[in-house]
Amino acid sequence: MSDTDADIRAITQVIATVEHSQNNELPDEFLELFRADAIWTTGHGRRLFGRDAIAEFTRQVLPGGMRGLTVAFTLEHVLFIRPDVAAVKVRQVYSSADGPGDEGSPMWVMARENGRWLLTACQNTIVVA
Repeated sequence: MSDTDADIRAITQVIATVEHSQNNELPDEFLELFRADAIWTTGHGRRLFGRDAIAEFTRQVLPGGMRGLTVAFTLEHVLFIRPDVAAVKVRQVYSSADGPGDEGSPMWVMARENGRWLLTACQNTIVVA
């Protein structure tokens, strides 16, 4: 297995952890995935600078925010900018008992630090049909 294959598997695991933390409304699990100085822009354009701001927002919206919903994340593409920095495109689909719903198209810049891939600069975007 190449280093690239191992990195893609590790990035895929971060994506799976984001999915798990959101579906199970686990803010702390979600927040562990970020660098301390991360940037996060929500699907509605709210800009959050630093893990503390991301944590404050997440702890307000995640508990109860997934009531009646599930979300699935699928890795679409990885562009390695450097061996330790990757631009990651993800497909995000929300579902309810009525079937598939809103779709998102997140773009996450991730950095490998101390052997871990961390969310660094992330933009969530709602897909408009």
